[in-house]
Amino acid sequence: MRAVITGGGGFIGCHLSEFLLDQDWEIVCLDNLLTGAAENLASASRNPCFQFKQQDVSEPLKIDGPADYVLHFASPASPVDFLKHPIAIMKVGSLGTLHTLELAREKGARFLLASTSECYGDPEVHPQPEDYWGHVNPTGPRAVYDESKRFAEALTMAYHRVHGLDTKIARIFNTYGPRMRLDDGRALPNFVGQALRGEDLTVYGDGSQTRSFCYISDMVEGVYALMMSKGNLPVNLGNPEEITILEFAHRILALTGSNSRIVFKPLPQDDPRQRCPDISRAKQLLGWEPRVSLEEGLKRTIAYYRHRIGK
Repeated sequence: MRAVITGGGGFIGCHLSEFLLDQDWEIVCLDNLLTGAAENLASASRNPCFQFKQQDVSEPLKIDGPADYVLHFASPASPVDFLKHPIAIMKVGSLGTLHTLELAREKGARFLLASTSECYGDPEVHPQPEDYWGHVNPTGPRAVYDESKRFAEALTMAYHRVHGLDTKIARIFNTYGPRMRLDDGRALPNFVGQALRGEDLTVYGDGSQTRSFCYISDMVEGVYALMMSKGNLPVNLGNPEEITILEFAHRILALTGSNSRIVFKPLPQDDPRQRCPDISRAKQLLGWEPRVSLEEGLKRTIAYYRHRIGK
């Protein structure tokens, strides 16, 4: 099999590339390295079946040779990116999705869109099932990501209905693990980095907001199962184990052995109060659910960050 992976230098994309290489796939990785990192590709690049091309997928694509799968993972995806790269995010969600869908149509390939739990916005339904339409502020600071992904889903379904393209949509919830950027701006790298450096842990709001965290190996296995599945409707991929941000901060302090304090700052605009996937569809359709416990995943991730920071 031969797959084109956009955003292959990003956190999930690089792990997915290595997973597929282990299955003896050929991988063509596209990334403009705006937020991805060349070092993430060091392991994959040693495999002769891996090819990297620095490419902004918001521009038209040309790929030589066949492609059995086109997997669209390109997009800045962190809260800090929403303010730094808002137009790039909108372009890769709109034009990038159009170009990758056209590539899949040209090659007769199966297409998978890496969508997001952000499609649900600040949800009024909990946990979030796929048939919930969301509660999104279309003009707020998070809208560039939320709405670009919602548009990408609509365009993907249009290509399925009009052109008969075999499409999959993965709604990915919070995922963590080695190679996640320390400056990602999300709770886990923020807390771990602060704890290991002996800095105050910054909790926004009162910390009662909830998140669920899925370890990277579980996420990659879920994406692969969805790639191989039948059906074209969106599927939630994430860990349904829910935890408050304040409890999560205390968990990080305990696992790092840090003496850092917890300090509180105002909650950012439109920050979701609850975020937890209903994975009933993934269980039924894919036979998939996460296997790595939060404690085990955090231990592996903290060990990686210790090495990176030198603590």
